[in-house]
Amino acid sequence: MDQALQAGTLATLKTVSTSTLTTLLFKRGFRNVFIQGARPLKPGQRIAGPAFTLRYIPSREDLDGVDAFLDPRHPQRVAVEEIPAGAVLVMDCRGDVSVASAGSILATRMQVRGVAGIVTDGGLRDAAGIAALDMPAWCSGPSAPTNLLRHHALDINAPIGCGGVPVYPGDIMVGDGDGVVCIPRHLADDVARDAVEMERFEDFVLDEVRRGATIIGLYPPTAPDTRLRYEAWLARRAAE
Repeated sequence: MDQALQAGTLATLKTVSTSTLTTLLFKRGFRNVFIQGARPLKPGQRIAGPAFTLRYIPSREDLDGVDAFLDPRHPQRVAVEEIPAGAVLVMDCRGDVSVASAGSILATRMQVRGVAGIVTDGGLRDAAGIAALDMPAWCSGPSAPTNLLRHHALDINAPIGCGGVPVYPGDIMVGDGDGVVCIPRHLADDVARDAVEMERFEDFVLDEVRRGATIIGLYPPTAPDTRLRYEAWLARRAAE
């Protein structure tokens, strides 16, 4: 069973940057957490939700003709109908952007069902239509050809590799303008808590740098008075 998250963890993660999260995960020994190639379809997108996965292997001519979608058990279609509300569909396309991994009809169906978003290391077709939805999406680029030309949908909600990152069902996917980070689920609560303090301190650092301060001794805070200045900055903000 997936470990239950603390109340507010997803809401918090949706407000912090992927750069902050990659640093916090690096401090915990995790180096490979940023989905390579996945970029937002439109500016301002944010996402935080548990992964629901779909794995594609290379297609084979006798299995992946245009009639493959006539099968009501086709894994791509099943995934669209079974992904829970609030989850993120994460697709392993082996980094192949030559064809689409989904299109606007499937994306619209998922939005209607309350799905939080799409993350794929492959392409998306009807990209403008998906970008117009309220549901955010990250992909390696627009691609018009149908997935059947290169992909055979296989495993649903099993461990996958997306953009070179291991993604296990239930891991927490967080996306922003830079891309998408995969947080191992058991770390999500602690990372969310630490991210708030890290971004608060970095706001202080930016204020200091804008005033002309050197970053030496400030970032990281090795100078004896940095923490004192930070506490004073916090007190001033609290009084405002």
